Amino acid sequence: MSLTIQITWLFLLAIPIACVAWTVTHEEVFREPREYCVNCSKNSKSLWRRKFFYLFTCEYCFSHYVTIVFLTLSNFQLLLTGWKGYIIAGFALVYVANFYMSIFALLRQAIKKEKVEIKAIEKESQDDKK
Repeated sequence: MSLTIQITWLFLLAIPIACVAWTVTHEEVFREPREYCVNCSKNSKSLWRRKFFYLFTCEYCFSHYVTIVFLTLSNFQLLLTGWKGYIIAGFALVYVANFYMSIFALLRQAIKKEKVEIKAIEKESQDDKK
């Protein structure tokens, strides 16, 4: 595979990794299992159990495991062939996926801020009419 194709794969394959990791760790559809994992990660007596359940609450941690699944499905290797290429690809995919999630989080925060500001302006205009 040429370097251009590998880089294209890197940036495209990171999209579904980011999507899965974000959805599981942040979205409402997985709220109940996530709350259970948060509870177990904080209250379990066993260190291993706390760490295991923490993996499902942190998008960065969880993205490593999602990346392993996607590497297995795609056989994507970066720069080198064999196990070395898989390791390089794995860490590169995690990095790019987390970059995407950071951008998404900033965009969501900006949109929420705008919604709050719009509601405040609407409320002020309604108060002024009274």
